[in-house]
Amino acid sequence: MKILLTGKTGQVGWELQRSLCALGEVVAPGSAELNLAEPDSIVRLVRAIKPDLIVNPAAYTAVDKAESEAELAMAINGIAPGILAGEAKRLGIPLVHYSTDYVFDGRKNGAYTETDPANPLSVYGRSKLAGEQAIHSVGGPHLILRTSWVYGMRGKNFLLTMKRLLRERPQIKVVGDQWGASTWSRYIAEATAALLQKDGLVQEGREIINVAASSYWSWYQFTLAIRTQLAAQGVESLAEVLEIPSSEFPTPVTRPENSRLDTGKLRGLGVAVPSSEDMLDLAMAS
Repeated sequence: MKILLTGKTGQVGWELQRSLCALGEVVAPGSAELNLAEPDSIVRLVRAIKPDLIVNPAAYTAVDKAESEAELAMAINGIAPGILAGEAKRLGIPLVHYSTDYVFDGRKNGAYTETDPANPLSVYGRSKLAGEQAIHSVGGPHLILRTSWVYGMRGKNFLLTMKRLLRERPQIKVVGDQWGASTWSRYIAEATAALLQKDGLVQEGREIINVAASSYWSWYQFTLAIRTQLAAQGVESLAEVLEIPSSEFPTPVTRPENSRLDTGKLRGLGVAVPSSEDMLDLAMAS
């Protein structure tokens, strides 16, 4: 099987290069070969490669900056997935695409299921929802994997930022009233590979599946867990962590207060779902 993988330098894309190689030949073009903001670039590349599967973790992820770059965010997150879906349907192959908890407004009292109505609060969230809708409207076989609070050991993410700040500062303030499941990028890649091996799921399905950790915590609690890990590794003089409400840490975009995703569907498919705590342990030991 020849697998076309986008976004190979991103957190999830980097891990997918390893997890997918056991399933076939992974073709992972760079940004010079594939510009998701240009439809002609997408069509040209897909038709040249003629893959048996398209996996699309690439995205515009600058949540705050998207407010001033709405057109670019929509081109990459909203329009490009539909073009990929159209090319996949033309070839008679499936598409795997990644979405986000930001398609929800965070006002639900409980974890979001795959069938809950979306109501994004931001340009970023609306662009990701538009990508989902574009794929659905094409109607070919696809798998949309929604995840949340993604981190890894490379790139820019909350884990790496907190590891640095905990070493550099005497004190840091972290929001304690936003809740979600911090999810290791390697787990997302491994869960993807596991789902791809389920007979008929991707080849025939039109599914949305939540792929996230099984437990939830606040950004403040996540930071405390990172601090505990660093202390156990012998790092000294770590910053004091203070809990603050989100009102004391204003951002251009309002984040969902509740980013919890229900992973019952994923577990029902036989894919193990570790806790946020276990994922962090594994990531910090990697």
